Amino acid sequence: MRILAAILLFLSLAGNSRAADLIGFWDHPQHGGNSFNRLPPDQAYFDALRKYGATWVRLSYDKWKPAQRDVLIGNADHYEGIPPGDLANLKQTLSRAHKAGLKVVIAPLSLPWMRWAQNNDGKFDDRLWQDKAKWQDAARFWRELATALKDEPSIAAYNLINEPAPEKMGGVDEHAPANVMQAWYDQQKGSARDLPAFYEFLIKEIRKVDPATPIMVDAGWYGAADAFGYWPSALADTRVLYSFHMYEPYEATSAPNMKREKPYSYPGTVPFGGEKVEWNAQKVSQYLALPVDWAKARGVPLNRLVAGEFGCMRRLAGCKSYLDDVLTALEANKLHWAFYSFREDSWDGMDYELGSGKVNWKYWDAIEANKPDPLKRQPTAEFEPIRKRLQP
Repeated sequence: MRILAAILLFLSLAGNSRAADLIGFWDHPQHGGNSFNRLPPDQAYFDALRKYGATWVRLSYDKWKPAQRDVLIGNADHYEGIPPGDLANLKQTLSRAHKAGLKVVIAPLSLPWMRWAQNNDGKFDDRLWQDKAKWQDAARFWRELATALKDEPSIAAYNLINEPAPEKMGGVDEHAPANVMQAWYDQQKGSARDLPAFYEFLIKEIRKVDPATPIMVDAGWYGAADAFGYWPSALADTRVLYSFHMYEPYEATSAPNMKREKPYSYPGTVPFGGEKVEWNAQKVSQYLALPVDWAKARGVPLNRLVAGEFGCMRRLAGCKSYLDDVLTALEANKLHWAFYSFREDSWDGMDYELGSGKVNWKYWDAIEANKPDPLKRQPTAEFEPIRKRLQP
C-alpha cells in the first residue's frame, strides 16, 4: 500500500508540474533566444543559453537535415504524415532543452503548401494563401504534431507558423496606414488570405487532440509589429499568445544594408513605409506601442503579448544602442521576448557573442562540410544589452 501511495503521489506531483508548465508559464515576463540552427542543438548549446538566465528558446527545425524533402512535413507539396525519423530527432532535441531547464516554443518556417523561401530557391510560396482547401493539410500536420508533442514537458507553446505574409501578394503594401490595412482586410475576410481565420481553423484542429498547450500566433506581413492593426478582435481561444517581430527599420538593421556604399546607421534617417523616417529611441518606442495598443483595445492581457524575434546586424553602427532601445521599450510593458539569435551555426549576422568583427574562416568551412560550428563565444559589448536583461 505504501508503494502504491508513493506512486500515486508521484503521478499527482508530475501532473501538477505539467499543468504549471502550460499557460501559467507566461503569466510573468519570460526572456529567451531564438534557435535557427542547421544542426540540432547539443546539450552544451542549451546549457549555455540557460546559464545566461534565459527561460525559453524559440526553436525552428527547418534547417536540419530532413528525412525527405522538408523537415517534419516530408514534402510541402504533398503532405502524407510526419516522417518518424524527423520526429525522433525533434524529441531528442526537446529532451536536451528540458534537461537544461529551458521551455521550448516550436516555430516551423514551413507548412504544407507553404515552403519557407530559403528552402524554396529563394521564392516566396503563396499557395497556402490562394486556396482555402489547402488549409486542410496544414491543419492535419498541426493536429498530428500536437498529438506527438502534447506530453513533452519542455513545450511551452506551439508557434503555428513563423512570419506569415498572406498580404504580400494580396494587394496591400507593407507598413500601409492602418485604415488602408483595415480596408484591405474587409475585402479579404473569409478568403484564403484571412490570417485570423486561418489561425482559428488550425487551433480548432489542435484542440481536438490537445486542449491545454498554449498557442502562439505571429502577426501578418512577416510578423510586423503594426500588422495586428487590421485584426478586428482577438482569437476565440483564451490560451493564445500574440507574437510580433522587430527589425524596423529593416533597411538599416538587415544584411543588405551592410553592402551599401554608405550603410544606414542607428539612430538615423532611414526609409520606412515609403517615407524617410528618423529612427531613434522615441520612434522605436512609438512603433512598439502599436501591438500594445491593439492588445489593450481588444482586451488581450499584456502577458499574452510576445516579441518573438528582434535584432540587428551585429556590425551595424549603433547596433548596441538599437538593442538597448528595443529592450527598453519591451520591458516598459513587461512583455515576453526572445532575441535573434543564439549561436547560429549557419549565419553570423546577428550572433552578438561574436562582437563586431569578422568571423574566422573555420566557421564557413564548417558550414560547407556540415560540421559543428567551431567558434568559441563569449560576452561582448554587442551582447551586453541582452545579457544584462537575461539575468534573473
